[in-house]
Amino acid sequence: MRLRSLLSALGLVLGALLAPGFGVLTAASDAQAATKITHATATSMFSSRGITWSSSGGCSNRNVATCTSFDQLNLATAQGAQTLRGAIGCALNITGGTETGHASGTYSHWNGYKLDFAKSTCLTNYVKNTFTYIGLRGDGYPQWQAGSGNVYADEGNHWDVTFYNCGGC
Repeated sequence: MRLRSLLSALGLVLGALLAPGFGVLTAASDAQAATKITHATATSMFSSRGITWSSSGGCSNRNVATCTSFDQLNLATAQGAQTLRGAIGCALNITGGTETGHASGTYSHWNGYKLDFAKSTCLTNYVKNTFTYIGLRGDGYPQWQAGSGNVYADEGNHWDVTFYNCGGC
């Protein structure tokens, strides 16, 4: 009987320690733990590495789909773009950020995990020759995965990149 009481107490303690969002041994999910940056911080980071950005609407308002905004971008996403720029050694232009109008989801543009990059022969060759082809995404676009786990989807006229981390920054 004494052993059963001890095991029950141990089970309650472990349950409390491991309960999502409660216990001291739990970690916030990546989606919750991301450090967010401002549009100004992101553009400064991009400019420092020669990364350009463009907007079909010529604006940066997060709430306008034709703008390219970096408000609420994850720091690791901005760092991932910097890492990519350093690796490819050629021009890199961002055409989509955290603005509304993209697909929803945990690892979405709106939540700061994705950037769209303009297609270039240099970028396309780098992705296809360096990363691992992992098949078609649910919407039919082909995907490649970097060793870091970041995923590059060829959406025809641009690359849609999900940065789970900074890519080795």
